[in-house]
Amino acid sequence: MTATDSQKAPEARGRWTDRLLAEGDDPDPRFTLANERTFLAWIRTALAVIAAGVGAALSGDALAAPLRNGLAIAFSATGALIAVLAFRRWLRAERALRRAETLPPPALAPIMSYGLALAAVVLLVALLATR
Repeated sequence: MTATDSQKAPEARGRWTDRLLAEGDDPDPRFTLANERTFLAWIRTALAVIAAGVGAALSGDALAAPLRNGLAIAFSATGALIAVLAFRRWLRAERALRRAETLPPPALAPIMSYGLALAAVVLLVALLATR
């Protein structure tokens, strides 16, 4: 790749990447890679929550149909929300790293904690009510 090719590279990127790379300085690659690993961990969590929704949908007679469908929708929607917020968190953290600012607090933590605790309580009550 020639020097002119590397100068053309930013034009080939998408708009959000141009805006991200235009501000601040490149952080230490270890921090960028750690941010990416955290993003991927949240994506794995989102996939697991969506899989729980599929499991609830396929639970058969273990749960009443309205509850089964409600849990399946809730888990699937929560998984989708986690995936969206994971990217948002990655972007905010990457921007903070590039600007040498304090990292933003994770918005996903309370959603995961309270949301999954609520879903577990609803599932427990439903299972106890059907027995």
